[in-house]
Amino acid sequence: MLSLSTLKTLLFTVGPLLVPKLITWYRTQKVKAVTAPVPVQRVPGPVSKSLTILFISAVLALVSTLPYFAPENIFTTTSSRLQTSNDVLFTRLNLNRGVSGLTEADKILRPKIASMNARLLYFTYGPDVLTNCPFCNSEQPTTYFYYALPSITLPHLLHTFALGLATSSAISGAFGKRWRNVVTFLGIGLAVVECCLFGSYEWKANARAVRPEQYVHFFWRMRVFRGIVIALADVFVAGLLWLSSTNRMFVIPPSAAERMETAMRVLENARSKVHAVGIMRNVVVRDEGLRRKAEAYWRKEGQVMGEVMGEVMDEREVVEGVRNALSGRIQVAKVEDEARKYAEGITNFQELEVT
Repeated sequence: MLSLSTLKTLLFTVGPLLVPKLITWYRTQKVKAVTAPVPVQRVPGPVSKSLTILFISAVLALVSTLPYFAPENIFTTTSSRLQTSNDVLFTRLNLNRGVSGLTEADKILRPKIASMNARLLYFTYGPDVLTNCPFCNSEQPTTYFYYALPSITLPHLLHTFALGLATSSAISGAFGKRWRNVVTFLGIGLAVVECCLFGSYEWKANARAVRPEQYVHFFWRMRVFRGIVIALADVFVAGLLWLSSTNRMFVIPPSAAERMETAMRVLENARSKVHAVGIMRNVVVRDEGLRRKAEAYWRKEGQVMGEVMGEVMDEREVVEGVRNALSGRIQVAKVEDEARKYAEGITNFQELEVT
């Protein structure tokens, strides 16, 4: 199987090749997000539920790494060495237990770790495997690995279920559906990596240790490693959902049909508003009372605007602007012609609405 040294060699060999490509890919995605015709938006409601699920999953994974939830290591509890005899080891453990004494699990474990190989496997697979496995023996170390596989993969299966729930269509809608394959491969990949690490670990490594401080508590280290990696995976998936749902990255531009539909919807809304304005204008023109009020309003507005314009024309900046216009810098005739055409277009449209 793949050993840790081989894995490190692959990382140091492939890493320098992959890192520049990842940086280039990130910059490409960033540019696409900036240039895409899709505005940045707030986190949608369905994605908020997915982020909550991922947050809970990450917190539970981190909590599982606390020493309080870790199985007891009797060698650490009794400050014993691997060479300590069984009688001395369990006498110390009995004294450490106090009044309650040895538990049933301790009594079952006692004859199973009498040999050195069994104790080395204890550090590799933990106390539960050595206590409960009915067919394992130290002469066939792989039997312990086969028995430990369900307990190794169960946290990852639960994690994969949480990832699938967070990216399901029922929870996150279309925002999470696009990441279903990614999170599935991620969850299964983490399980495969941990199984490879357990299967390729040199379980006799502690035989060369002289002092207890040099012992490698592989099983307990892997528990912490598993919880941290699962939490990081949840953060990674949450980042993907947040970036894609808010259109900050991984933006999928709308298709031509979708853009056409949006444009037609905008035009239809504008046409409805213009039609409503035309109807209101017709009502005002045909009703004598409303027409008089409208004329009085515009007459008053004209007077107010005349007074305002008179005050404005007294200002020095305005006078200089008018002088510049009269000197030919601004084509007043062209501006008046454009304004006349615009006004005629509006009146022609209103006449069409009236007819």
